Amino acid sequence: MTMTHLHKQSTLPTPIHQGPPRNSEEPLRFRPATTVQRPRFGFISTFPPTRCGLASFTDSLAVGLASLDILTSHVVRAFDENDARPHPAPVPHAVIVGDLVANRTTNPGQVNDSLQDCDVVIVQHEFGIFGGPDGDDIIPVLEALTKPTIVVLHTVLEHPSDHQRVIIEHVANLADVIVVMTTTAEGFLLDNYDVESDKINLIPHGVPVQPEPSLQDAVHPGTMLTWGLMGPGKGIEWGIMALALLQDSHPSLTYTVIGQTHPKVFERDGHQYREMLQRLAGELGVRERVIFDDRYMDVTELGSRMRQSEIILLPYDARNQVTSGVLVEALAAEKNVISTAFPHAVELLSGGAGEIVKHESPRDIADAIERFLAPERIPRLHSSPPQPHDDSNSWPHVAQQFLALADTRIALGLSGSR
Repeated sequence: MTMTHLHKQSTLPTPIHQGPPRNSEEPLRFRPATTVQRPRFGFISTFPPTRCGLASFTDSLAVGLASLDILTSHVVRAFDENDARPHPAPVPHAVIVGDLVANRTTNPGQVNDSLQDCDVVIVQHEFGIFGGPDGDDIIPVLEALTKPTIVVLHTVLEHPSDHQRVIIEHVANLADVIVVMTTTAEGFLLDNYDVESDKINLIPHGVPVQPEPSLQDAVHPGTMLTWGLMGPGKGIEWGIMALALLQDSHPSLTYTVIGQTHPKVFERDGHQYREMLQRLAGELGVRERVIFDDRYMDVTELGSRMRQSEIILLPYDARNQVTSGVLVEALAAEKNVISTAFPHAVELLSGGAGEIVKHESPRDIADAIERFLAPERIPRLHSSPPQPHDDSNSWPHVAQQFLALADTRIALGLSGSR
């Protein structure tokens, strides 16, 4: 069924604050009125030490909720049956209350029982993290939940397979609330799936609170950075080829690639992709200018490396990516961004916030680099006074929006309605 896309403005309730106005230099912390009981959140998601975008997202959101005086979140940790990573170390903002192992027999009732101390459950949905074809093992788990449920859709395909469409529609039908992170994802969902429009809420992907500028984070001219878990489709080869095209005009330009091989890619192929990239850099004569750092960095170190870089490159091959945490973090840090034309990049960069290039086109990437490094841009890039950071997409603010959604569902008495 095709539905007309009517963009809805959020009608989230205003959070209740207590006490005098907050000094702008104080850490963001929302305090509930004494008559308001803060809900406890449950999550069904991957979670650290699993290394993937959903695990980082859930961990960051739980930290954001903790900053709003929310009790420790409960997590049913989803992971692959071949994932031998250890049980998560204790953290103050979340506790693991159960496991959901892909492609193993799961008792949906047991998952529900594990989350009975929660008032609302947030399910992070991605086709690849739950068992069964297109992750359809999540369906009986959702059917068994008796608490109000918020499903966050991390992937919404414009042209899904028939089975993928059925899965998303079934998930949406079972959820009390659907959250998407971009207007593109919202449009795809309304135009290509049979989903109740009133269930859909747009909450942006969160970003770390940006620190005040420091000398340690000063930009190193002539540096370009790509980061994230590595594997085929990351498009790093196009960045290396672009670097080679600029050997004469920008001989000091360097390209740093930060990130481990994706665990599932490593299980299947080892480090073949990384080794191919290293061979390519050697063949093109730029081996010394392509720096591979295979660590999985924490948020603080990665943020510092990002701020030190002059250009952030997202050369991804994907044509259907509707959400990119790397993209929103780079923009929040006010970096020069070059990205291929996947949907989220088109949505955020088309207004001039960065450069959009063709997929698999080293020439386009090289031309965009040239524009950023043009001499006439340098004074504006490096001598302008620091601007106040916009923290409207910071994790505490994003957590506030999830809290408002949860308060609304609980107030409507939807618990146990399924």
